[in-house]
Amino acid sequence: MVENEQNNKISLLIDGKQVSVDSGATVLEAAREAGIYIPTLCYHHSLKPYGGCRLCIVEIEGLRGFHSSCTTPVLEGMIVRTNTEQLQELRKGIFELIVAEHPMACLTCAKNQRCELQSVAAHIGLQDFTITSQGRNLPILTDSPFFDRDYNLCILCGRCVRVCQEIRGVGAIAWTYRGSQTLPGTAFNRPILDSGCQSCGACVDICPTGALMERANKRAGPGEKVVRTTCPYCGVGCQLDIETKDNKIIRVVAPADIAPNHGQACVKGRFGIAEFVNSPDRLKTPLIRKGGKLVEASWDEALQLVANKLDGYRGDQFACISSARATNEDNYIAQKFTRVVMHTNNIDHCARV
Repeated sequence: MVENEQNNKISLLIDGKQVSVDSGATVLEAAREAGIYIPTLCYHHSLKPYGGCRLCIVEIEGLRGFHSSCTTPVLEGMIVRTNTEQLQELRKGIFELIVAEHPMACLTCAKNQRCELQSVAAHIGLQDFTITSQGRNLPILTDSPFFDRDYNLCILCGRCVRVCQEIRGVGAIAWTYRGSQTLPGTAFNRPILDSGCQSCGACVDICPTGALMERANKRAGPGEKVVRTTCPYCGVGCQLDIETKDNKIIRVVAPADIAPNHGQACVKGRFGIAEFVNSPDRLKTPLIRKGGKLVEASWDEALQLVANKLDGYRGDQFACISSARATNEDNYIAQKFTRVVMHTNNIDHCARV
C-alpha cells in the first residue's frame, strides 16, 4: 500500500523548491500546497478548472509560451517558474485589461478590505494605469429579496455562473450577450426569481468583487469575530460561519472546508438567521401578564407560572406549537414533553420560513 501511495506522487520543482503532490494535481494546486502564491481571479477550488483570467500563467521549462497553472497538470520532473520579471509584466497588462471597466472607488465600495481584486492588485504591484477606465453605467439590480447585483463591478470571472451550474445544478444565471457587452445574467433579463433562483447565496459567496452583495448589513465591512456553528433549520447539520461585529451578526457564510455542506447552504441557512436574531422585535427576556399588562420577569418566575397553569391539563386539552427556528434538540425536547408529560400527540410547527 505504501509503495502504491508513493508511486502516485509527482515530484516537481517550483521556483527552486522541491514539491511532491498527488498525480492529477494542477500546477496551481501544487504551488499552493507548497505555500507559493500565484494570483488568480477565476479559479475556485470547488469549481472545474477554467483558465479564464490568465493571471495564473507560469513558465514551464521545455515548453513554449506561458501556461495557465490552474489548467496544467503536473508532470514528473517539471520545472516551473511563477514570479519572473516577464511574468509580472504580463500579469500587470492582463490585470489592467480586467479592470478597464471597473470603477476605481475602493474606499466607497461595500466589499472594501474583503475584495480579492484588491489582494491581487497588491501582489502584482500595479500602480499606474495606461488604459483609461471606462465605466459601464449600469443600474443596480435589486430584484432578489436578499442580494443586489451591481454588474458595474463585475470582472467577468464567471464564478457565479459556474457555481450555479456546476455545484447547485440550477442554472439560474448564465452568460448573456457577446463581445464587449458580455455579462452574467438571466435569460431575456427576467427577474432573478423567475429564472429558478433558489436564493442560496452561493453566487454571492463566490464573487471576488462587490458585484454580488447581500443587502442586509451590506456596508458592515469585515467581521470582528467568526464563530462556527450548526445550522438550526433542519437535520442535515450544515456548518455555518457566523461573522459578528459590535455583538451583532453581520453575515452568515458556509465554510468550504468542512462536511456535510462543503461551502453550500440553503436560503434559510444563508439569509434566514441574522435577520431574526438581530430583529428589534425579538423577545430577549420572558414576559408575564400582571394587572393586564405584559412585564419582564425572570426565567424562574416565568417557568413556575407556566407549570402552575399547565397543572390539570392532560391529553387533548393540550397542544404545543414549536418553532422552525429552534434547534433540532429543542424541538425534540418539545415533542418529548408533549407526548410523555402531557400525554398527547398534539404538536406541530411551521417549517415554511
